[in-house]
Amino acid sequence: MRQRPPAGLVSVVVPCFNEEDVIEATHARLMVALEALAPLRAEIVYVDDGSADGTFARLALIQAGDSRVRVVRLARNFGHQIALSAGVDHAEGDAVVIIDADLQDPPEVIPELVAEWLNGGDVVYAVRSDRAAESAFKRGSAKAYYRLLNRLADTDVPVDTGDFRLLDRRAADALRSMPEHDRYVRGMVAWIGFDQRSISYSRAPRAAGETKYPFGKMLRFAADGVISFSFAPLRLATWLGFAASALALVGAGYSIVVWLLGNTVPGWTTLSVAVLLLGGIQLVSLGIMGEYVGRIYREVKRRPLYLVADRTGFDAGTDEGGIESSDP
Repeated sequence: MRQRPPAGLVSVVVPCFNEEDVIEATHARLMVALEALAPLRAEIVYVDDGSADGTFARLALIQAGDSRVRVVRLARNFGHQIALSAGVDHAEGDAVVIIDADLQDPPEVIPELVAEWLNGGDVVYAVRSDRAAESAFKRGSAKAYYRLLNRLADTDVPVDTGDFRLLDRRAADALRSMPEHDRYVRGMVAWIGFDQRSISYSRAPRAAGETKYPFGKMLRFAADGVISFSFAPLRLATWLGFAASALALVGAGYSIVVWLLGNTVPGWTTLSVAVLLLGGIQLVSLGIMGEYVGRIYREVKRRPLYLVADRTGFDAGTDEGGIESSDP
């Protein structure tokens, strides 16, 4: 176990999208939590993921009053996982804490994450021991999904966790070395290994605003987790093909027996069902393969993960406006 000296810099990465109603309260609570880290130094890296409200203006005011605050404004909305990754790219700390801006993950838990890091943990993730603030459907679907994912995937993703976690510098650098566009960060962090630990906390209701993960986005995010870390869908398509072939052989044998017995009355219903079954299996299989091929196509174009429109609070020469890219 590696003991770390109580010195150095802790970076807190906060991705934001249309959070003007809560960002000031979030910052106030973050500052109180970071004061408890002394003698460690701290910085906050806010990433505005193309917000359409006044989030960036409020962040600029916050930064103007505190040199420990840095703000990165992306050129458009690239999505939560990429905004999170942009924050990790810009964080300079010996440890990097990732937390959302909606206050469902309490900033007061950050000192507990840091304490585990000081005791040698390379990755410290926060486990949601109490999710009473969430709906029964969300709790049940999340529980079922993570258990299914761990049965299908080659990498075990910690159950009942989100993106609220701490990364040691070497873990953060390992995450930065993984340039894929369809990002499932909690799975990527589990994949890198190192010394991974956990602490428990109670998740709070959203302080203000609306969820940025409605049902449709949640489904796409769940699909990214499965497809990024498992070939099980492709294997399912293969087994569906074998099953359809077996049914076809059974049907062929039945037809021969009926013909030998002289009962050759046409079976239109059976024929229709067989055609629909085989057609459905073929379309499902093509769709599964298309998901993988589409992701390959997106990767081979080698576009940057994100573009930066503005950065404030960084060293001289790096806080000018303009477009900068993340090179994959």
